[in-house]
Amino acid sequence: MVAVWDLADFDDHEGVHLFRDRDSGLTAIIAIHSTALGPAAGGTRLWHYPNRADAITDALRLSRGMSYKNAMAGLPMGGGKAVILADANATKTTEMIAAFGRAIESLGGKYVTAEDVGMNDADMVAIARETKFVSGLPVGGNAAGGDPGPYTARGVFLGVKAAAKHALGSDDMSGVHVAIQGVGSVGGGLARLLAKEGTKLTIADVSPGRAKALADELGGTAVAAADILTTQADILSPCALGAILTAETIAALRVQVVAGGANNQLATPDDGDRLHARGILFAPDYVINAGGIINVALEYLGQGDRAEVEARVDRIPGRLETIWAESAATGDTAARVADRMAQALIGRA
Repeated sequence: MVAVWDLADFDDHEGVHLFRDRDSGLTAIIAIHSTALGPAAGGTRLWHYPNRADAITDALRLSRGMSYKNAMAGLPMGGGKAVILADANATKTTEMIAAFGRAIESLGGKYVTAEDVGMNDADMVAIARETKFVSGLPVGGNAAGGDPGPYTARGVFLGVKAAAKHALGSDDMSGVHVAIQGVGSVGGGLARLLAKEGTKLTIADVSPGRAKALADELGGTAVAAADILTTQADILSPCALGAILTAETIAALRVQVVAGGANNQLATPDDGDRLHARGILFAPDYVINAGGIINVALEYLGQGDRAEVEARVDRIPGRLETIWAESAATGDTAARVADRMAQALIGRA
């Protein structure tokens, strides 16, 4: 059996914590990558994994991405991530969520959670009964916080426009063809924002009915999930799960830009090189999709309202432009440039 620290995605993580609560059925992992800038912040994902090793790999990759995301967003937070191992029906009980809240509390503030795939703000309220180290709670008025999805979608939208300007010569999205993989909270929000600007949309989702309903609503086209990565378009926007950019899928891409909200889109670091070699502009995912964590981090820190959140989200295109400029100047890939910047910020240059 391979030890956690021998796994390819173990990156000097400060801690990988395994939790099991037999009474509630909770099995969970909390991975803390870095607390150099502050407590490790990152959402909780409830997901059915084929095996537990896949769950550990996901937690390792996602927590490292959160270190980089928070650092590049200028937040005084480190990087962490939690995964709750769900059964095939994604069963979620109040007892399980309470046990997970107690697991977070046991770490004494090293990890702060918010919602991710399979979780919602009601779950955050339940977790908050067990620990104060939680964000993404329902808020009223103009306060920062609440559902991070719309802010992530806004940041991705602005990043897609920046990528269009860089690669296509204009950020006028009228008539630009964008293929969106995954139309949940982020992908669906992105699609609606793009539709308002006259963008031509092709969308796909693991739920064909959801994709068709949104396509009908927005005047787009729905295709099978298996076909979206080979759709001929100007921009591909991955907004589902990660590791979808591989040697095989990159070779089959028919786009000029990849810019989307999914975490860990590159299956391996070499896949960033493959995109670069093909002349495909890449928006590093942890830079373009930082809107959600900006929102919940400011809520947790008590450092602003929605106007401040939006002002910070509006800086995402500028960060991408800085990355692309250095990539052009050095010949390094955008992915490696971004990693180098983030590593320097957390003291791992």
